[in-house]
Amino acid sequence: MGPALSRRLALARDRFGLRRGSPGTPGTPGPAGADGTQDSPWGPAPVIDVRALHKTYGHGDATVRALGGPPDPETGQAPGVDLVVEQGDLVAVMGSSGSGKSTLMNILGCLDVPTSGRYLLDGIDVGGLDEHQLSLVRNRKIGFVFQSFNLVPRTPALAQVELPLAYAGVKSAERRRRALAALSLVGLDDRVAHRPNELSGGQQQRVAVARALVTAPAMLLADEPTGNLDSRSTEDVLAVIDRLNAAGRTVVLITHEDEVARHAKRVIRLVDGQIVQDLRQAPVDGPPPALSDPAYFAAHAPRTAQAQAQAHAPAQAQLPGAPHSSNALTGSGGGTR
Repeated sequence: MGPALSRRLALARDRFGLRRGSPGTPGTPGPAGADGTQDSPWGPAPVIDVRALHKTYGHGDATVRALGGPPDPETGQAPGVDLVVEQGDLVAVMGSSGSGKSTLMNILGCLDVPTSGRYLLDGIDVGGLDEHQLSLVRNRKIGFVFQSFNLVPRTPALAQVELPLAYAGVKSAERRRRALAALSLVGLDDRVAHRPNELSGGQQQRVAVARALVTAPAMLLADEPTGNLDSRSTEDVLAVIDRLNAAGRTVVLITHEDEVARHAKRVIRLVDGQIVQDLRQAPVDGPPPALSDPAYFAAHAPRTAQAQAQAHAPAQAQLPGAPHSSNALTGSGGGTR
């Protein structure tokens, strides 16, 4: 991170009295990090700290309140969204179409700015940053995983994962070392030379996860990461996310699938731009539910639609003298006519 951006980020943190880091002597800031952040005597800052967030589009009668909820009839003020995500948490944000979850994701990913409110990312107030500085923050602080993978066609997995490091100016040998380590983490160390058309959907998404990890971001932000995957690939990708979180990685999942949400330590539900439910499923400092008690988690997995249909299908009655079902369409002799 350049010195000018580091100074500006440090000034922003000083202005609001918020810093990140490890415990120390009360009232005494710890040593500054390479990115200009400083240790806090109260422990590390939350990865996400959102206060009174609102997002509206349009004006007058055409105003659309995408985030923050409807205004109070008496005061005329909308409640806004407040959200704090601690380091090491695994959070699923759920909601139907139009609930505001995509708007919230865009703001958390520094892809959009709120109309009002305050957002601190890993202790950094991003509200005062210009577009160039926001792009640096996105590159260093956030690892994006998208539903459609967003891989570069005809490019090997290793080169895909190296891309964020190339943009960050990391030298070739270090890029390769870190990219290989990231691919190994997601179980693809034997697919480093494979191109997207040589990989399954689940493997492509794991390449995308490795690419998101390679810069060691403050959090992984995943938008419907299993939306384009079959059930087996979904399990593989969620298992990777579980292991990453168990190792201390902060993950925020945007999803509408209950099967994905049950892997989270915390589930947040949005309706009409407001948080209506905030459910804690596992402690922040423990493993995710799938790893804390694997046998219980597997036993309580929801059955797929196919399994439910098979379980409720009536047994086929066999009338005396009737042909077996295998021959019902081809005649009693089994041959086509």
